[in-house]
Amino acid sequence: MAEDCRVPLLKNKYDYEGCPGCKVDQDKELQRGLPIRQLISVWIVVLCTALPISSLFPFLYFMIKDFHIAKREEDIGSYAGYVGASFMLGRALTSVLWGIVADRYGRKPVIIIGTSAVVIFNTLFGLSVNFWMAIITRFLLGSLNGLLGPIKAYSCEVFRDEYQALGLSTVSTAWGIGLIIGPAMGGFLAQPADKYPNIFSKGSLFGQFPYFLPCLCISVFALVVTIATFWLPETLHMHGDDSISADASFDALESASCLSKQEGSEGTSKKSLLKNWPLMSSIIVYCVFSLHDMAYTEIFSLWAVSQRKYGGLSYSTETVGEILAITGFSLLAFQSTLYPYVERILGPITVARISGVLSIPILTSYPYIAMLSGVTGLILINCASAVKSILSVSIITGTFILQNKAVDQNQRGAANGISMTAMSLFKAVGPAGGGALFSWAQKRQNAAFLPGNHSVFFVLNVIETIALLMTFKPFLSTTALTSVLWGIVADLYGRKPVIITGTSAVLVLTAESIVMDEQGASGSDSTVTADSAGIKAIGTDGCGSACDEEHGASHGDSFGGRTTVDGDVADRLGVGLGVGIGVGHDTVIIEGTQVLMVVEAICLTQRIA
Repeated sequence: MAEDCRVPLLKNKYDYEGCPGCKVDQDKELQRGLPIRQLISVWIVVLCTALPISSLFPFLYFMIKDFHIAKREEDIGSYAGYVGASFMLGRALTSVLWGIVADRYGRKPVIIIGTSAVVIFNTLFGLSVNFWMAIITRFLLGSLNGLLGPIKAYSCEVFRDEYQALGLSTVSTAWGIGLIIGPAMGGFLAQPADKYPNIFSKGSLFGQFPYFLPCLCISVFALVVTIATFWLPETLHMHGDDSISADASFDALESASCLSKQEGSEGTSKKSLLKNWPLMSSIIVYCVFSLHDMAYTEIFSLWAVSQRKYGGLSYSTETVGEILAITGFSLLAFQSTLYPYVERILGPITVARISGVLSIPILTSYPYIAMLSGVTGLILINCASAVKSILSVSIITGTFILQNKAVDQNQRGAANGISMTAMSLFKAVGPAGGGALFSWAQKRQNAAFLPGNHSVFFVLNVIETIALLMTFKPFLSTTALTSVLWGIVADLYGRKPVIITGTSAVLVLTAESIVMDEQGASGSDSTVTADSAGIKAIGTDGCGSACDEEHGASHGDSFGGRTTVDGDVADRLGVGLGVGIGVGHDTVIIEGTQVLMVVEAICLTQRIA
């Protein structure tokens, strides 16, 4: 009977003809070495959607000034925040929809629509002639560019297990680099008639629309990416059945719990994502960090170009572009070389915590760096900007990993859609709140407490501290943290050691609970959880068909919620584990739920070993 349970799992692996997801899984099994082509594909798609988000920040201050909508110079930051927030507001309203579309029709169509939206609406934004045209084009760009959630799901599906961390790191790296290179392009290419009069005249198209050139360059790149995405493989399984993991290393686990797996698979696949606390807790942490990052990105560009009398650096858009270009190069070097190794050693959440702690003193130093001038100040601000961006992207990568480990494939698009919706709402608040905060700070240069930009960076540090505290218990789910940890251990040392360790934890902790109960110890019982085992809990109503022949008599008679177990099992529990039960050889009385987990674990351990 056990063999009957095992066969369907192996047959379900790749035998759905015409299913693009099965074909991708086949290709992954045959893949050897680093998946360079897939990494590049994911990288350019994410870069395409990240570039227009932040490319406007270096010239947005001057763009709002040219619109003549702000009555005072101190109010420019507020209007700039509204333009920056309109993109995120549009994306917040449609991210769940795009996630559902990606789960139903595939990741690829959503990716193509998203890159096409960049081509159209980013071009129109560069041709904006007034404040409201800029707001509308940015809003539509955000509404139709819903590919970030599906591309994260795509990255989990197109790479082998050992490269999934690298794939998600590629997403966050490309995203971070896009948020750096975008402003660099905006800084270098905005107002070309003023910077490069020998190439662009005042009467040319780029003279009449001084902010069109950076938008046009990004749109041309997006057009090339859109054409290239038609050759991307689709990763969604389209054969109508719930997704079942067919990893050969877990065949024994599946066979031992085959009955309960079949009965519970439908409920699991349809479980409400909003009730999945490991997912929701990681999304909330991600959103708070994203709020901080977006506010920081907006404030940094405004602070760098504002006048020194307001506590700024008085840099030109070209100088800001140079700083952000250096930052982008540093970020690329770190994420492609050091981050995967650091993440393997420390784990994603530990890396995020360390990065959050180190970000606080860096932000605190910014107002003091503004007091310096010349080469010294320029070097320090380059170093601070590079380190801050590296730390921010390391945090985001860790939360990406937690989110995508918390759900199955058939819910991953919707889960990332929820993540993008929540994140977009927070990021919509980021630019608007950051711009308003910056404008408010410029009006209080002579305040006794936290004057000027000191208050700006203090507020940013408060948000960072709140997000950092949320990465600890009890808020961030322990299940999410330990699941990722055991997944990393399985990738490094194999599946079998993790499963054996998990079943050993079940046995030891359950036996300890038995001893405590029989000795009449008071207090809370020892609890065996999926976290301590490193695997999902197994039995519910019995050993299942896989171990009926060997332990058919071991269930005994139940009375009053307790179970009688015969002497054979008592020997195996007491002698095998070296734990004295202390209640005789023939009969052991323990809690019914505990004995079932013990016997299941014994069967499973023997089967694997």
